[in-house]
Formats: sequence, C-alpha cells, structure tokens
Amino acid sequence: MPEKAAVLNYASRTGKPFSRGPATPVAAWPGKLSHGKSLILETGLNRMKLAIDAMGGDYAPKEIVQGINRAVNAFPDTAFILFGDETQIRKELETSDRVAVIHTDEVISGTDEPVRAVRRKKNSSMVRMAQAVKDGEADACISAGNTGALMASGLFVVGRIEGIERPALAPVLPTTDGRGFVMLDLGANAEAKPEHLLQFAIMGSLYAEKVRGLKNPRVGLLNIGTEEKKGNELTKKAFQLLKETDLNFTGNVEARDLLEGAADVVVTDGFTGNMVLKTIEGTAGSLFSMIKKVFMHNLKTKLAAAMIKSELSGLKNIMDYSEYGGSGLMGLNAPVIKAHGSSNANAIYNAVRQAREMVQSDVTGKIKHAIQQLEQK
Repeated sequence: MPEKAAVLNYASRTGKPFSRGPATPVAAWPGKLSHGKSLILETGLNRMKLAIDAMGGDYAPKEIVQGINRAVNAFPDTAFILFGDETQIRKELETSDRVAVIHTDEVISGTDEPVRAVRRKKNSSMVRMAQAVKDGEADACISAGNTGALMASGLFVVGRIEGIERPALAPVLPTTDGRGFVMLDLGANAEAKPEHLLQFAIMGSLYAEKVRGLKNPRVGLLNIGTEEKKGNELTKKAFQLLKETDLNFTGNVEARDLLEGAADVVVTDGFTGNMVLKTIEGTAGSLFSMIKKVFMHNLKTKLAAAMIKSELSGLKNIMDYSEYGGSGLMGLNAPVIKAHGSSNANAIYNAVRQAREMVQSDVTGKIKHAIQQLEQK
C-alpha cells in the first residue's frame, strides 16, 4: 500500500492543541514558516527530519537539490525541509511528499563577515535552517555555504553542549586503504588549550565508534615527532591529559603518516588542522593532474590509461572528498554538517547519509554524557 501522504499542521507554542483541520500535502505547502509556529511533518511514521540550506555552496541550488532528490529515493524514513529561493529550488526538485520548501529571500555569501551576516540576515537560508533545528522542526542540518557563518549559526542559534568549551570541525579524511580517519579541529578554532584537545578526542572517538562503526578507535595527537617529549607546550600538556583517559590513545602521530592510517582519530588545533587539510587537498589535486598529463602524453600512454581506467577511477574515489560526506561541527546541541563549498550532488547525498547516522546513533547525546562524566572526575 502507498505510504500515507505527509501533511503539515501548525502548532501554536502557546500550549493550545494542534490543529486537526484538513491535511495539506508537503509538496503543495506554500513554504512559509511563521515565527512562533511549528512545522509538523506527519507521515504516519516516526520520520527523521533534516533541514537543508539549498542556497549554500558554489553550485547551489542545482547540485544541492539534486543531491536531495537522490537522498529522498534512498532514505524513505527521512523527510527534508529545504530553505532558499523557492522558484530556483523547484526547477530541480522532484515531486515528493517528504520534501517541504520554505522560501527565503536572503543568502549569506562566501564573502560575508560571518557573525555580522548571521545577526543581520535573519531570513537567510542558512539562519532559517539552523533555527528549524533549534525549534525542534528538524533533527539535523546541512549546508555547503560560508564556513564561518555556519559555525556562527551553530553557536548562536543551535547552541553549544553544556560543558563543551570549543566546538570543532571534524571531517573524515582519506587513507590509502580506503578506511579513512576523523580529524579535528580543522578550522573552527585557530587557537586551542590542552583541555580543548582532550574534548576533541572524546568527541572524535565517539563519532568514529558510533557513526563509522570502529570498535575502540585509535586516537592520535598530531605532532612533529612520535616521542612523548616532542612538540610545544600545547601538545606536551595535551599528551599527558590524553594518556590519563580511558580512550585508546596511541600517542603522537606525524603528518606524513596520516594518509597511511596512523590513527582512526587525530586531534590538533584548528590552525594546524586547516593547513593540513588544505595541503592534502592541494597535493591530491596536483598529483592527479600530473598523472593525467603523463597518460595523455602520446598514443602509447593513452592506450595504457585505457587499460587501467577502472583502477584509476577507484584510486580517485578513495581520495574523493564527496565520498566521505561533510565536516561535522562537533559539540553542538544537534548535528550540524558542513559540506564542502564545491559539493556536487554526490557530496550532498553523502552528507545526508552522514547526518542520518549521527542522529540515529545519538552522537550528541553520547557526547553530552561523556562530558558530564569528565566533569565529575
């Protein structure tokens, strides 16, 4: 039997009972969520709801919406609320009773100053998306837009978990064996204290275990050498803190060993982490460019390339960021996913998969519990 059509009912926050008037299919909903009202997606099932910034990213809204189209077909237990220019969104959107479009007339661009933009552009797709999570209209949110603005939206709108001093950006980066590793922080905080790195390690370990399915994940501290006494005051003190925990702390790891899978979780400050990330991205791009140039050199090399085309594609997939989803902004009251600015539909689809896994595994709740236990010691 076809599943029950999703409907919208408005619920007053004044304590009045929900309206039980005529049901309105989500696909036909005009897309205006009034302040002080609650959007309820009722489908007859306990569906997960994800809020999406459809206007964030280099290729928005086309690639964002196409990624959601794929996710709608792949995840029948999930409903989506898209925020952005409704006319542009509907040009790409496939009809579904599990997708609502909310029109917004403001966009936070990549050049906007993050905090100012979040405070001034209240009707932007990004801020409205974050507000939906805060108000309980959605379980998690995804944006490929301005990183700083998304972090500000996460902090000021979604809110920080009590006890977490600094949220951290935590993407999964590739390794040569295809396993990948979680690294944090990669840019949320330029500076950090040893206690922050300890919290990063706890959050990263929980994510690796609950979402990535790694039993007893290995935690490493990024440093200039593997010896315990190496590094600056930050890493030396962080080493001692990590050594005293119940985490599977394996010690210091060097940057040259990251892609060889030296650890399942690697912690560092945001300044260092962001440079490592950009170096990996740049090196991978340059390497593939050089390989392509070699194989396109003459007829002999072109024939060779044709013979190993599938193997080269497999290698590219291992190093492709879009296969790993986005960067989770760890330490907030709900999952917030930062997709790459140049995300295509595949990257958005995988970001949805990532957000779903974080919600299903209750990563936020487990982080809250871990931090409470840490504070009690």
